[in-house]
Amino acid sequence: MAESSTPKFPGGELPPPERPATRNTTRVVAVIALAATFVYLAWRITETVNWSVWWVAVPLVVLELHAAVSLALFAYAAWDTTSAPEAAPARIAPGRVAVLIPTYNEPVEVLLPTVAAAVALEPTHETWVLDDGNRPETEALARKLGAHYLARPTHEHAKAGNINHALEVVAADFIAVLDADHVAMPGFLVRTLGYFADPRMAVVQTPQDFYNVESFEHERHQSWFKRNRELQLFNEQELFYRVIQPGKNRWGGAFWCGTGAVVRVDALREVGGVAVETVTEDIHTTIRLHRRGWRSVYHNEVLARGLAAADSDQYAAQRVRWGTGAMQVLRVENPLLVSGLTLRQRVSYASTVLGWFESWRSLGYLLIPPLVLFTGAVPIRAAPDTFLLAFGATFLLQRLALQRLARGRAPALLSTVFELVRMQSNVRATLTLITRTRTSFSVTPKGRVGDDRRRGRVPVLLEVVLALSLAAAGWFMASAAGLTPLHYGVTWAAYGAALWLVVNCAFVAAAAARVRDERFAGDRRAAVRFDVHIDAELERRPVIVDDISLTGARVVVPEGTIEIGLTTSELRVQIGGDHIALGAVVHSRRPAGKGNEAIGLEFAEGQDDVRSRLALALFQTNADPILVPVPMESDGDLPAANRSMPSTAA
Repeated sequence: MAESSTPKFPGGELPPPERPATRNTTRVVAVIALAATFVYLAWRITETVNWSVWWVAVPLVVLELHAAVSLALFAYAAWDTTSAPEAAPARIAPGRVAVLIPTYNEPVEVLLPTVAAAVALEPTHETWVLDDGNRPETEALARKLGAHYLARPTHEHAKAGNINHALEVVAADFIAVLDADHVAMPGFLVRTLGYFADPRMAVVQTPQDFYNVESFEHERHQSWFKRNRELQLFNEQELFYRVIQPGKNRWGGAFWCGTGAVVRVDALREVGGVAVETVTEDIHTTIRLHRRGWRSVYHNEVLARGLAAADSDQYAAQRVRWGTGAMQVLRVENPLLVSGLTLRQRVSYASTVLGWFESWRSLGYLLIPPLVLFTGAVPIRAAPDTFLLAFGATFLLQRLALQRLARGRAPALLSTVFELVRMQSNVRATLTLITRTRTSFSVTPKGRVGDDRRRGRVPVLLEVVLALSLAAAGWFMASAAGLTPLHYGVTWAAYGAALWLVVNCAFVAAAAARVRDERFAGDRRAAVRFDVHIDAELERRPVIVDDISLTGARVVVPEGTIEIGLTTSELRVQIGGDHIALGAVVHSRRPAGKGNEAIGLEFAEGQDDVRSRLALALFQTNADPILVPVPMESDGDLPAANRSMPSTAA
């Protein structure tokens, strides 16, 4: 049986050190852009502010000042992205290691690959499933795959409380924390434990990357900066995880991101465990560790992949929680004010926490043009050619600096669209700094959350901005035609505002279109599907599998050869070097062209042993699953897995 194509996840490797010439060029461009921005702003403030309309002129200058500060903080954050210390691979654990998988309501289809991959990790360790849902099926899965299961009687403080409870039960010197949807690569522990040769190392964090590359956060785009001009895969979180976080190594400010990390237990105990006062317990805990002199490091190699937000609702919910948590941190343990941090660390934290306010700048830039067109106010007092030259040169230098500092991971158009998509969420989150609204930890839905395919709802703030902009455009055209009492005394300012308005409307429309895109309207299959092209057998007939997940597959067969409702004896596939046979039910068919039809298969329930092998093959862990033959209703002692240490807890 021939094997054709299987899932590939490029770009996760540890990047080579940045060439000195490239790094120096980026720094020079950034310094020139900042210098030009300083000169431009000095001119704007002293020479061009129209104080007669201060109510629009001053806000515009404030927006430009905010943009300059953001550029300076970004240059600081991305100044050096390759200064992480070297760590030798840890073939032998430096102490007792436990992999903790907190879970609440994630379905078995999401948990299975995470647990199977965690149990198969080397070196010697324990794997613990921490179930705040107290679900019998989760306990059965954990036991079947060779993991320990732990459920607490009360569920205060959500994920942070769950981990703190585990620390009272699990005997470990180091804990690796993986979210329920994050599947570890085989080298996860080997590549991270070596850093703990430094006795003051508290946290080793790795990038968050994702295996559902058709998610709301991903997009394929044409890069104008690549010589081969092939489509590039954009990941909305890639800038943070592959540029900003690595850049924090230079300043001692890399922080725990909740999953894909290894933490020293003694360090956690010294600061009272995982912080429970905020909903972003990861960064809050890191601040406390840094205040006590503990160190952290960011290992810029993808060693685990999880589920990105599948639709706009999940995306918005994540941003509200993260942003609200950042505001709680500013109130509870403000890294700009608390003692114990170095100046370098304070600025590093500032570049992250203050970044949540950038959506206010975006909102301001959207509101200025309608305000100018409705009132005829001219906020800038300067000759048009002089202003266009000064502004244009500064803007282009800023864009070039941003592109260089982002190392090509933030294409301007897509980044702007996503900034508008998350604008309402960020504004809502940052308002909690003033309102002090209490926010509980909310788990982002993982896996299928319904059988319908509802499109996303456009954020109300975008709808209001778009309606206001269209009304302003109509008012401008009517005024220009002499149909209103308004007369634009400075025509170049009015036409400039109108052009600005058109650009804004285009971006707002693009953001709304992404939210409403049918691609993100839901999936009927419970588990993430992978596009493949694999020769297989169904009922001993040759077929082609062109997509597969842990719950089903789509196969191409000659028309009329397979009956709907047929309970098949097995679907036999070879994937990842493994021969796998799965019981399945045929539940759908549709024409596939050229005398073929596409058959939808739903795998029979159970089959955890086979599905764990399929999971390791699909998620490219290249590891052998550890399967423990435990009856589903067994309540006896938990058997030890091949690579797990004996448990010290009941």
